[in-house]
Amino acid sequence: MEIDRKFINVLVLGLAFMLIFTAFQTMGNIQQTVIKSITQEDPSFIADGFTSLAIIYAVLSISNWISPSIISVIGPKWSMIVGGFFYSLYIGSFFLQKSWALYTCSALLGFGAALIWTGQGNYLTLNSDGNNISRNSGVFWAVFQCSFLFGNLFVFFLFQGREQIDQHTRTILYSVLLIVGCLGLLMLLILPAMKDSDASRNSKSEDGVVSAQGAQASQGPLDAFLRSIKLFFTKDMGLLSVAFFYIGIEYSFLSGVYSPSIGFTLEFEDSKRLVGLSGIFIGVGEIAGGAIFGILGSKTVRYGRDPIILTGFLTQALGFFLIFLNIPDNAPFGDTTDVAFITSSPFVAILSSFLVAFGDACFNTQVYSILGGIYPNDSAPAFALFKFVSSMASAASFFYSPYIGIHPQLIIIGILLLAGTICFWLVEWRSVYKRAHLIETSNPDSAVDKDFD
Repeated sequence: MEIDRKFINVLVLGLAFMLIFTAFQTMGNIQQTVIKSITQEDPSFIADGFTSLAIIYAVLSISNWISPSIISVIGPKWSMIVGGFFYSLYIGSFFLQKSWALYTCSALLGFGAALIWTGQGNYLTLNSDGNNISRNSGVFWAVFQCSFLFGNLFVFFLFQGREQIDQHTRTILYSVLLIVGCLGLLMLLILPAMKDSDASRNSKSEDGVVSAQGAQASQGPLDAFLRSIKLFFTKDMGLLSVAFFYIGIEYSFLSGVYSPSIGFTLEFEDSKRLVGLSGIFIGVGEIAGGAIFGILGSKTVRYGRDPIILTGFLTQALGFFLIFLNIPDNAPFGDTTDVAFITSSPFVAILSSFLVAFGDACFNTQVYSILGGIYPNDSAPAFALFKFVSSMASAASFFYSPYIGIHPQLIIIGILLLAGTICFWLVEWRSVYKRAHLIETSNPDSAVDKDFD
């Protein structure tokens, strides 16, 4: 049987991101907890985990406007490698325990994140077509999100029985995560280099439109930048941007706010250990969602993406409601003995982690699918705009998280969840209509209903 080399590329890409983000996502999940422990030992260390993450996502948001131009010059592979290097540099900054080092490396990471994620979306699209983009998106997401599982499993055992994360424990943590991140860089190096010209034969989008980039086969840096601006003001991208904004707010809450809030809720026995367990079940939810939608990728193409988005809406709505009931409002601010609306339950806390993460996988896999399907030859600008909007939302979330209780944050998330779901559906239905109309006009005798519109 002939080996599907492009699918192998997707698997290697997923493994590389799994390793790099085992380091970063694990650190992001526990960063506020670790920084609180450093501050207790060294009061001169005045850094804040939420501020660090806000810097990352603010710089990432801005950098997404230039990342397509850089990719047009050096290609997606080397863009991802450069971006991955800054992730390792960020982990290394924790060894210094200096506020200026943490914030400087946070800004550099924001720039690197724009390169690695725009490059990833471009590279995934170049190794996919309209028939397998949903499968490849789901497989990548499932492999990539194993980072939550392995990294937080390590933290779960490392932090066992510890109320204070001492210097020795932190050194072990940083060292292991740095080594794992560097292994991910080596995985990126073995990927074959690809550029948009490699996919010029497959220039049709799902609705049958050939993009300007497909006609040109390749773009220069200025062309890529101008294309990003033009694409941003299209109707479909405007609607999708509402969903992108929701994903940014929701993911920053899940990855940077919720797990530390569990650790600060002293009603839980061994609450610091639950931080790692929450991260593990975030990983389980992400992996389960990605794996299911990878396996059902062909069904997604046939029946549309809206049923999966509905699944994500329902699971996340339930998860956020349980968090609202189970976690005290002031939990994001530090250790608290306040009570929630119900008796705080570790089982409910971990179940909520799984439900929200499963819903996150629903949204992200379908965003990857719809961007790769509608914009196959504008994938770098499309994914850059996705990251621009979602990162802008994440930065806003991390800026207000130190000042707003968890309950108002959940109300904001709930409103955006509804709005983002509706806007995604509108774009999906427009895409279905365009495909049906294309079939009707190209084959008048087809079975498509003449009164479809």
